[in-house]
Amino acid sequence: MKDGDHLEISADDLITLVSRYNPRTNAELIRAAYDYGRDMHADQRRHSGELYFNHPVAVAAILTEQQLDDATIITALLHDTIEDTKASYGEVAERFGDEIAELVDGVTKLTNLQLNSTETKQAENFRKLFMAMSKDLRVILVKLSDRLHNMRTIRAMRPDKQAQKARETMDIYAPLAGRMGMQWMREELEDLAFRVLNPEGRASIIRRFINLQKETGDVIQRITGDMRLELDKAGVQADVFGRAKKPYSIWRKMQEKDQTFSRLSDIYGFRIITANEEDCYRTLGAIHQRWRAVPGRFKDYISQPKSNGYRSIHTTVSGRDGKRVEVQIRTIQMHDVAETGVAAHWSYRDGVRSQNPFAVDPAKWITTLTEQFDAEEDHVDFLEAVKLEMYSDQVFCFTPKGEVVKLPRGATPIDFAFAIHTRIGTACVGAKVDHTRVPLWTRLKNGQSVEIITAEGQSPQATWLDIAVTGKARAAIRRALREEDKARFIKLGRELARSAFENVGRKATDKALATAARAMRLADRNDLLARLGSAELTGSAVVQAVYPELRPKEGAHVDAKRAVIGLSPGQSFELAFCCQPLPGERIVGITFKGRGVLVHAIDCDRMSAYEDQPDRWLDLHWHDGSHPAVYGITLDLTLNNDAGTLGRICTLIGETRANISDLQFVDRKPDFYRLLIYVELRDVSHLHSLMLTLEAESDVAEVSRYRNMSQDATQTPA
Repeated sequence: MKDGDHLEISADDLITLVSRYNPRTNAELIRAAYDYGRDMHADQRRHSGELYFNHPVAVAAILTEQQLDDATIITALLHDTIEDTKASYGEVAERFGDEIAELVDGVTKLTNLQLNSTETKQAENFRKLFMAMSKDLRVILVKLSDRLHNMRTIRAMRPDKQAQKARETMDIYAPLAGRMGMQWMREELEDLAFRVLNPEGRASIIRRFINLQKETGDVIQRITGDMRLELDKAGVQADVFGRAKKPYSIWRKMQEKDQTFSRLSDIYGFRIITANEEDCYRTLGAIHQRWRAVPGRFKDYISQPKSNGYRSIHTTVSGRDGKRVEVQIRTIQMHDVAETGVAAHWSYRDGVRSQNPFAVDPAKWITTLTEQFDAEEDHVDFLEAVKLEMYSDQVFCFTPKGEVVKLPRGATPIDFAFAIHTRIGTACVGAKVDHTRVPLWTRLKNGQSVEIITAEGQSPQATWLDIAVTGKARAAIRRALREEDKARFIKLGRELARSAFENVGRKATDKALATAARAMRLADRNDLLARLGSAELTGSAVVQAVYPELRPKEGAHVDAKRAVIGLSPGQSFELAFCCQPLPGERIVGITFKGRGVLVHAIDCDRMSAYEDQPDRWLDLHWHDGSHPAVYGITLDLTLNNDAGTLGRICTLIGETRANISDLQFVDRKPDFYRLLIYVELRDVSHLHSLMLTLEAESDVAEVSRYRNMSQDATQTPA
């Protein structure tokens, strides 16, 4: 028997864990799932060498700590079977029912999402993640527990994989756990990721804690005793718990406040659990009578709960020796929700679903979380909105009538206006905060009263995008700006379409454009032209929708698929996007197992990464002869911000027989704007000719070839 050829948690052990909170559990079904999962994973091992099935069982055990239902526990046992074994959806459904099969399939789809990929792909996958969550939130509960166990055992992985998983955990899974109200999981995920990403920083925090304890003794025990004494005097029955904050939490505070450890004061946290809500406020009074409250550090989430059901009173007081301590005060039921967050909806006690009055309906919660994201048509805008929402702490402001509006920290009156109604936001011309007129970029604070001043005929300004922080406001502003700019975009789109169609020897007639719109499932040709003019579509994509068989007719004698000489028979190649090599430039190839050869320009900065791997280098050169205009490069243009300038430039590029396939605005100012234009050219001489033509234009302030060395070498433009 090899080392690791044993299961750390038996079926009986797992059933015992479930039975402690759910005596009515279906033990036989859990045992059947355990046996099935063990058989399916029988020959598989983890990076550490232990049996792979130890992992699903450990994930199930983590979920028992949250007292979750049988379906979720069984899903954990089977969550890798469909993806990694010969098990099928149909077989899982037949053995364990449709509900569990759907959950296992949902977790499998989440596992396959590459959330740490390129920004556009990441945004698409975030949208899929929220769609999966909206179907059944239990899939993300299993996935979070899966990630937690993987992070606990990450040391067996290669260092580069550890760093990748840790960064993904820090950026995505930890904030998501926090957003769901599972603060304990967020803290542990952050700390485990911190251990990988910055082991020296974490070790230094722990060393300083040890030194502090040597100097001051057990501060937590002394303050806990003091608090219990004060509560006894006030006649309040409550449990008091104290702890030092997690290393990552302290590190983050040091970075945010730019303070050293010795100057950081609130590194201890205390939790007081009372029998009822009335005792919460009596406890608050007793604490504030004994210790001085720190101004601006009081939050009452009992009277104003968070959207995930979280309720608690937070206050910070100056304790012994002037040390600040954070105190959270809540009831037992509030504490249960605070520990499990949205998962409290599925928690069991004594064999029945827990009737916790503070548990949030997951369907309603996910609806409120995603409704503002649905308005985001652009994937990258969606990603921005999701990350803002997941990382945000909330502030509570009031309308003049006393209604509460919840906003993320850093929100402005613009966000407040759109939170009330899109119509109010669109017509906003000013704001009063606590009866005083303030600029629209003012950051709102807890408890402020906000009055929005509106005017007929007002429309959102482009500068509002720099002011607003909520996804809802930014999406509404973008929609309004799109409508306002639609006529201008249609005109520009017509020029781009004309150029793209002429490049393949066709005309951009109204009929051709209408046909393209139908093929691309757009409303009409004006919608197509507007999207083309705003760079949401490319000219080549529109042409391909009508004439899929055509390519730019540049007298191509050299097949683009065979344009490079120096490859082995059957060896494929790709052009690196970081340096975008063109025919006529010196090139070199780097071999990749299973992917062929990546072709770089000889002066590409990325080549330094392969200096110590000469066996992977290939000496390549281009075929002689005429090449088609299919080789993409990016131009960085700064243009005068005058009417018609961009249209003329696009026409000029088209006249040089170059094809514009994409453009992206980088910076807009009243007198100029900067944009990146992705054009397809024949070769380096074609590029030089195009740049000379553009440099001669009076409306072009600056033009250069753009190479993005931070971009993935194989990434194609959005």
